[in-house]
Amino acid sequence: MLPKEDLLKGIENREAVSRVIDKADQALKTWEIVVTDFLSPPEMAEATGIFQRLTEVSCLPWGGYPQAERQRLALARSDIPLDTSHVAVTALEIAGNFLFDSATHRDFLGSLLGTGLVRDKVGDIIVVGDRGAQAVVVPELVEFLEMSLVQVRSVKVKTRPIELDQLRIRQPKIKEMTTVEASMRLDAIASAGFGMSRSKMVDLITSGDVRVNWKTMSQASHAVQSEDLIAIRGKGRLSVGDVSVTKKQRYRVQLKRFV
Repeated sequence: MLPKEDLLKGIENREAVSRVIDKADQALKTWEIVVTDFLSPPEMAEATGIFQRLTEVSCLPWGGYPQAERQRLALARSDIPLDTSHVAVTALEIAGNFLFDSATHRDFLGSLLGTGLVRDKVGDIIVVGDRGAQAVVVPELVEFLEMSLVQVRSVKVKTRPIELDQLRIRQPKIKEMTTVEASMRLDAIASAGFGMSRSKMVDLITSGDVRVNWKTMSQASHAVQSEDLIAIRGKGRLSVGDVSVTKKQRYRVQLKRFV
């Protein structure tokens, strides 16, 4: 068995990652490919970080399309090859006329969960304007949702499975920029990248809304480095690129913001 308690040291999302470790143990014992439910980005980052240190387990995340935020994780012995076909997911169309009663991501998620589903069974939800939404779910719930998901807000909807290549993926907009800062402090780099005041950024950090590499950071003085990913709830992500030192001993930092 894997040393579960040792692996969980320092893990924020202990409950979710604990279940993933149990699945990995199952994969090792049965010599079969085992797949988790959907994981959030912070849960996935911590889980895959663990398996990068374990030579006996290989893993592969997949959520229906390359940029998916919520993904399932396939686990197997390291000598068993993995590809996305081993991670079963199904896309659903939730179609209705939302022209006069528009619905948000929260509305569609609420209606899905209102059928009795738990969040772990639902992947990404893509709102497609006034025509409804698309959702990625575990395949075994498709028939249930076809019968049970019949209304979102006041709008009657028809739910049916579609092919994954019919998902209407919105490519993230990327804004590239360069900033020169006196230090590599999180509040300095993030405020420059997200275009907000340093004091506002400090407030977001201390309130737990800022993550670095999907790990919550509560210290504004945390030193970021090249290849770090900074995420703020509701405001997108910021990728830290090349860092160089100027003649005045300041830091020139290349940034990419994804919105």
